[in-house]
Amino acid sequence: MHHIVQFLQTNGGELLYKTYEHITISLIAVILGVLVAVPLVVVLTRMKNGAGTIIGIVNIIQTLPSLAILAFFIPLLGVGKVPAIVALFFYSVLPILRNTYTGIRGVNKNLLESGKGIGMTPAEQVRLVELPLAAPVIMAGIRTSTIYLIG
Repeated sequence: MHHIVQFLQTNGGELLYKTYEHITISLIAVILGVLVAVPLVVVLTRMKNGAGTIIGIVNIIQTLPSLAILAFFIPLLGVGKVPAIVALFFYSVLPILRNTYTGIRGVNKNLLESGKGIGMTPAEQVRLVELPLAAPVIMAGIRTSTIYLIG
């Protein structure tokens, strides 16, 4: 126990800084994943044929360990925060993409028809009907992605 206390006294500041750095890198990757995955899913739900292919490609990327993805980007981007963020971004996309797709596809079609009936444009339907109703499922994907990345 004495060794742990001594280690924390000696290196506590650096340990806190590295923890902060790790969480920051993970959160940046998740935010980038949301910014890419959610609009991509909105487009995919409008294309009936391409959704399966794109989700399949993202599933393949998810099977690769995050360390292997990082090792792939090191020769291209060097060592540091940028390749880590890029690798974690690719790793973060699948849970967000899958849950957003599930959430939007699960919106009651009668509600979409009602929105259309009151004169909503397709963009308004997405913004005011689909995304709010799918928000709990989307947030579950974001939460899962965040846990993957921080872990």
